[in-house]
Amino acid sequence: MTRIGSLSWILAVLWTSLAAGRAADSLAQVHTPLGDWLLVLFDTDKPVTVANFKQYVATGRFRDSFVQRWEPGFVIQGGGFFVTNRFKSNPAILSVPTFGSITNEYSVGPTLSNTYGTIAMARAGGQTNSATSQWFLNLADNVGLDTVDGGFTVFGRVAVGTNLLNRFNRTSVANGIFPLNLGGALYRVPVLSPAPTFGDLIYSDFSLPDWPRVRIAVDAGRLRLAWNSLSNFVNHLEFASGFPLSWQTFVSTNGTGQTIEVFDDRPGTAGGCYRVRIE
Repeated sequence: MTRIGSLSWILAVLWTSLAAGRAADSLAQVHTPLGDWLLVLFDTDKPVTVANFKQYVATGRFRDSFVQRWEPGFVIQGGGFFVTNRFKSNPAILSVPTFGSITNEYSVGPTLSNTYGTIAMARAGGQTNSATSQWFLNLADNVGLDTVDGGFTVFGRVAVGTNLLNRFNRTSVANGIFPLNLGGALYRVPVLSPAPTFGDLIYSDFSLPDWPRVRIAVDAGRLRLAWNSLSNFVNHLEFASGFPLSWQTFVSTNGTGQTIEVFDDRPGTAGGCYRVRIE
């Protein structure tokens, strides 16, 4: 039987709680045909903006929406349009139905600049408090946006997936992204074919996963570890003991979005601190 000392047990539980809490920030995952982004949302710093964004995700209003604007070296933008009947014979592009506009939070809490990899709310020109559903991801350090009409509110950042973000800064044909002009607000839509169909839009389907939390139990004398995995990413379960902490990989596996369970049967060394690192 593996012996688990009380100190090791406490360390494991404490590290799991601290790593998962992270100042009450939450996660959003963006599923695209090119791969996935994982966003950290700043719930504590920009509560109204984050709550508004999560409401669109939770109510399905972002379902079948797509990246509608592509400005290499500047931004990509979405949240304004979706495809109805996406998988049927008569698809069409419609505007995302919006809730009411929200108060601009650029100056609420800490001042967060529109730097590379951050996500912010778009709004009508010259109207500071007009943000509804549309968001944009900064493809560069767009600090000039911090002073336009009270500043554009940054409410999260890309934590995993900047390699995907970088593709939107490349314009060569070999990159596999092409501009499409549909007129009006859809004057530069990124698509995946030079002769696109509705299937070639870059859909941005959102979900709101929980932080991966390692749950620890003793099962027939064995240490059982379980966590809610993040789909489409490599999940690394790591362990460490003593101080300072030196992390080592215990197991790496592709996340499924479901709970993954493993046993730590290392003789005499089971226990300590555990965490899940997302690649």
